[in-house]
Amino acid sequence: MRTVADAHILISGGAGFIGSHLVERLARTNRVRVFDTLRRDALRPAGLHEHPNVELVVADVLDRAAVDQAIADCDLVVHMASIAGVDTVIKHPVDTMRISLLGSANMIEAAVATGRCRRFIDFSTSEVFGRFAYHVTEFDTTTLGAVGEARWTYAVAKLATEHLAMTYHRQYGFPAVSIRPFNIYGPRQVGEGAVHHFIMRALRNEPLQIHNDGAQIRSWCYIDDIIEAVELVLADERAVGHALNIGSPRSTVTIFNLAREIVRLAGSSSQIQHIAWNHPDVGLRIPSVEKARSLLGWTAKVDLEEGLCRTIDWYRKK
Repeated sequence: MRTVADAHILISGGAGFIGSHLVERLARTNRVRVFDTLRRDALRPAGLHEHPNVELVVADVLDRAAVDQAIADCDLVVHMASIAGVDTVIKHPVDTMRISLLGSANMIEAAVATGRCRRFIDFSTSEVFGRFAYHVTEFDTTTLGAVGEARWTYAVAKLATEHLAMTYHRQYGFPAVSIRPFNIYGPRQVGEGAVHHFIMRALRNEPLQIHNDGAQIRSWCYIDDIIEAVELVLADERAVGHALNIGSPRSTVTIFNLAREIVRLAGSSSQIQHIAWNHPDVGLRIPSVEKARSLLGWTAKVDLEEGLCRTIDWYRKK
């Protein structure tokens, strides 16, 4: 697999769940600057801020001067900073849109201004496909929810940042790529997330709570697989100018069956509780990842049971 080496990389939102794993991988052969408010921090508990190749800058992507300073000497940029998690998005829709829209504009414009950025990865979301997405490709029409419904502010803002990154690519030749992750899970997940919630409660033999009947269908992608995809995108020029779905269609399951599987694998006595959820939800979300396979040779390698076992083992030890 092609990898990057001897580069200076900026990762905004790099203290988060996915970001911390990316820092861990890239710091082996590169200098990595993490730019984060530490609203969610998986970096310091893992000790990664003390790595000799890692520099932590505590700052906000809404602060253009801080962004300019942090990005000035970087060759590669991975822009992950955003509000994440459905519950948090619903509570903070204004922050969600401001950080995505204005923060992404700051990051892109600053990277363009340096004249040295040779890859800019904009982290988008599978939410851009709306409530029902079956084997969706990057060429399928994106679907946005009703105006004023807080759930969809995240998807609207992320789709706008994709368009912004791609217009800079088309007009100025800016080496931008958009990645659309589909339900990433694994060790060090912080904040919300079904797998994190279920494992934590299962290990304490507490009831697992699922929304409504739990018939919502998701494809789950283990953290190592998306990190490998990001590495490929950073190293391979063929990715430039593309949006890429990153997920694992074969690891598809209902939320109810995901909860049951985690209870089984954890050897837990937890019961499953159904709770009412009156907000809009996604009923079906399964990606097509054929474009990533044909363009970069990437496919997810870790099956759901193996990934869950690794994750349960990590949480149990912690």
